[in-house]
Amino acid sequence: MRNLVKLAAMGAAAVIATVGAIAPASAHGEKSQQAFLRMRTLNWYDVAWSKTTVNVNEDMVLSGKFHVFSAWPQAVANPKSSFLNAGEPGPVLVRTAQFIGENFAPRSVSLVPGNDYAFQINLRGRRAGRWHVHAQVNVEGGGPIIGPGQWIEIKGDMKDFTDPVTLLDGTTVDLEHYGIDRIYAWHLPWLAVGAAWIFFWFVRKGIISSYLTVADGRADEAVTDEDRRIGAIVLALTILATIVGYAVTNSTFPRTIPLQAGLQKPLTPITTEGTVGVGKEQVTADLQGGVYKVPGREMSLSVKVKNNTSEPLRLGEYTAAGLRFLNPDVFTTKPEFPDYLLADRGLSTDATPIAPGETKEIQVKIQDARWDIERLSDLAYDTDSQVGGLFFFFTPSGRRFAAEIGGPVIPKFVAGDMP
Repeated sequence: MRNLVKLAAMGAAAVIATVGAIAPASAHGEKSQQAFLRMRTLNWYDVAWSKTTVNVNEDMVLSGKFHVFSAWPQAVANPKSSFLNAGEPGPVLVRTAQFIGENFAPRSVSLVPGNDYAFQINLRGRRAGRWHVHAQVNVEGGGPIIGPGQWIEIKGDMKDFTDPVTLLDGTTVDLEHYGIDRIYAWHLPWLAVGAAWIFFWFVRKGIISSYLTVADGRADEAVTDEDRRIGAIVLALTILATIVGYAVTNSTFPRTIPLQAGLQKPLTPITTEGTVGVGKEQVTADLQGGVYKVPGREMSLSVKVKNNTSEPLRLGEYTAAGLRFLNPDVFTTKPEFPDYLLADRGLSTDATPIAPGETKEIQVKIQDARWDIERLSDLAYDTDSQVGGLFFFFTPSGRRFAAEIGGPVIPKFVAGDMP
């Protein structure tokens, strides 16, 4: 008995210590996703949040673009059925509208590998607090693919939130409160009936006595004729309540539309010159070889670049998994972007521009602690150890040209140069 008391006291102390150490979760969940999933599926760029501070009921816009990687990983389901979403910790902001290109996209869409798409999500502040909000695309069979995130502060009181919409008959309803009383009116009685039914059988028979009856070979005695009559009466009342409820609901809401679950296609991809594979003037980047040095958090790539434009080019940025590695010789000012995703001095290469029509092999070094912090260094442990992403080249006149880059790299786990 004394030992039991000691064990109980120790358990209680452990629970108290654990509860006392609880703190709000603030980590970025995208870090838990595999490196290949984040680098070789969707390449996000030009992502912007119109505001970082909003009030309850105030609108903001999350917009940007993504490139569907042409060498889509075989281990991930094809994005032929995908859904644009905002990644957030619950409905802290509500979506009022969303678009892919010029298409209103409230349902699943079909994405084509190799294409680029612009997106816009209109959001409205709902719950006060400081929240991390991402762009996100859910792929059927492949799960969520999370884009870059930004901290959004929402001020005010959630009790003041409203979400008015106008129905097809001209009636305006508040979705935040619409139908709540009806939900309670239907669910609570059914919960009470279910609880009473379970309680009835527990009290009338009991689990242990019923088990002993069956174990003793008298299973036919476990349910009596009176039990069957009671069950039949309850079944009849349930069917009657369902029929009456259906009739009442149908008369109250004579005009209804089923939930829309179809696949929306085709979508209009980006056709602006400078996008991967678009226009007469293009840039291609072919990976000749690469090494990822784990101790130095450094990616060294040998890339053959073909400049099919009318101006000289310089490599200014590499982006993958929402991270941006910038060449400080090209980006003389730091762009506005979440700091945890921005390595403003993370890329270096030959400063000599690539002339129009020239094909040139360049050496690119991409080095920053964010490789490790954001767990992209885990590509060294993937079964195929391949890198993916986008290169952005810039002309003296300020034009930008994107090129997809991808292929195998060799991980190196010791310091120093490769032999």
